[in-house]
Amino acid sequence: MGSYAYRYCMCFTRKFRSPDAHPPPDVRAAHAAAAAHAGGDGLRGFLAEVQGEHPSEADRILAALCGGAAGGIARFVGRSPVPTLDDFFGFLFSPDLNPPIANKVHQDMSAPISHYYVFTGHNSYLTGNQLNSDSSDIPIITALQRGVRVIELDMWPNSAKNHVEILHGGTLTAPVDILRCLKSIKEHAFSASTYPLIITLEDHLTADLQAKVAEMIRETFGDLLYVPSSDTLNEFPSPEALMKRIIISTKPPGEFKEFLKAQDNQKNSGKTAELAEEGNLRRLDSNADDSDGKDEPDEEEDDESEEEDPKFQPDTACEYRKLITIHAGKPKGHLRDALKVDPDKVRRLSLSETQLSKATVSHGADIISCLELVLVDNAKSLAFPNFQGHDKPLRLMQGFFRANGGCGYVKKPDFLLKIGPNGEVFDPKAIMPVKKTLKVKVYMGDGWRMDFSKTHFDAFSPPDFYARVGIAGVRADCVMKKTRTIEDQWVPVWDEEFSFPLTVPELALLRVEVQEYDMSEKHDFGGQTCLPVMELKQGIRAVPLHDRKGNRYKSVRLLMRFELV
Repeated sequence: MGSYAYRYCMCFTRKFRSPDAHPPPDVRAAHAAAAAHAGGDGLRGFLAEVQGEHPSEADRILAALCGGAAGGIARFVGRSPVPTLDDFFGFLFSPDLNPPIANKVHQDMSAPISHYYVFTGHNSYLTGNQLNSDSSDIPIITALQRGVRVIELDMWPNSAKNHVEILHGGTLTAPVDILRCLKSIKEHAFSASTYPLIITLEDHLTADLQAKVAEMIRETFGDLLYVPSSDTLNEFPSPEALMKRIIISTKPPGEFKEFLKAQDNQKNSGKTAELAEEGNLRRLDSNADDSDGKDEPDEEEDDESEEEDPKFQPDTACEYRKLITIHAGKPKGHLRDALKVDPDKVRRLSLSETQLSKATVSHGADIISCLELVLVDNAKSLAFPNFQGHDKPLRLMQGFFRANGGCGYVKKPDFLLKIGPNGEVFDPKAIMPVKKTLKVKVYMGDGWRMDFSKTHFDAFSPPDFYARVGIAGVRADCVMKKTRTIEDQWVPVWDEEFSFPLTVPELALLRVEVQEYDMSEKHDFGGQTCLPVMELKQGIRAVPLHDRKGNRYKSVRLLMRFELV
């Protein structure tokens, strides 16, 4: 398969030959069983009985092999009911032919959008750190190509106060023109998923610039833009109903709310009624402006001014406001009041990481009950990690949204959407019985010698790989385990099995990492992936690994076996 020469002590050369990837005992046993399968339909029988494939999926796999999609492996199909051991092993070790999870949408997509987790990006326009990096449309394009369904744009006036720029306010980040971002969004909005794209606008604009933004949005997106009528949006539409549509989410203009208050005070119901016909006033931000704030004060000052703008024109505010499908806001005053569910109001509630942490402790029931009708986002937690920081939260989110075919929408479990007869809600900290047990066997790994240089891990010898396997989920289920270290091998063979009892398998993610052991320094990164437990296909599977950014390696993969009982 290949060999590398390493210089030792600068005085002699020691040659290590990378061994061929031999099939592990379980693969040999499965091949023998397939060969002995009654009726001579060995491969189809293996796919059905061991791999648990649906007949239609088995047909697809066999068709791919017959069509030559597998290269040299295709030659055994049609010639013999059972391939040779090497061909059989090659098929099992192919992530494209034998993946660990399904790659198509399979969940019900007809429920309101608030019944789904949505793949979301934070500061989607930044190329690097949040202090002094450039703003660009390139990160937005990358996020859309990865299946992200919520893009955030921070809108600020330019220095001349006559145009709109996108940048991270209060920092040294360089701006990018808003129109460039909007055009790139339109071009790539549905490149990875046909389900609706939500654009969240952090608005720091004057009324005249808001009107300019409204015009740009309408002209750029045209019929792709979803603008609700005044009497149809009592709840979120479904992802299925809004396929290939773009949705705008932001706070309603502060000046418009002030205008409505003034009109109410003057009891001028006629004009207010006319405005109501142009947009559903029931969807105004339900976060009260006048409350005592004793329960949970707003920890972050709202950057958006509520002062009256001398340039304010009611028609201008209405044009901008009519584009807003999902009204957003931060909690002001009592957090419990902000979390109250009103079925006649559609809104998105933004919480800081501190607020969300406190809310889960002090208002857990309210958090759970509001999940059904309110989109709750958190700019610093798993919900909104920065794509510029390649850390554990981002890997977990990328793994979580590999579910449901990677379409960017994952249905929330029923227990998060239902309240018991006595007001009972799901408590992730409660002691719960084990519902499922995941059994994972790590056979071996391969591909590093193709994707890395011979001296990437060690200048003087082949790498010493070990694997870490564990669960991320509710606190009771979280654990990490590791294999032994295989020294001086580019093709490590571990053949070790692990068992993970799970109390909430619906929220569990399987974490897989490979590290190269280094005695004197920090261990070297050799790849990672994160997979939703409930999406795992049973049987022997090829698991592709990714780099720190979530980009899939061309060749690096593991051979593993999954069983959920």
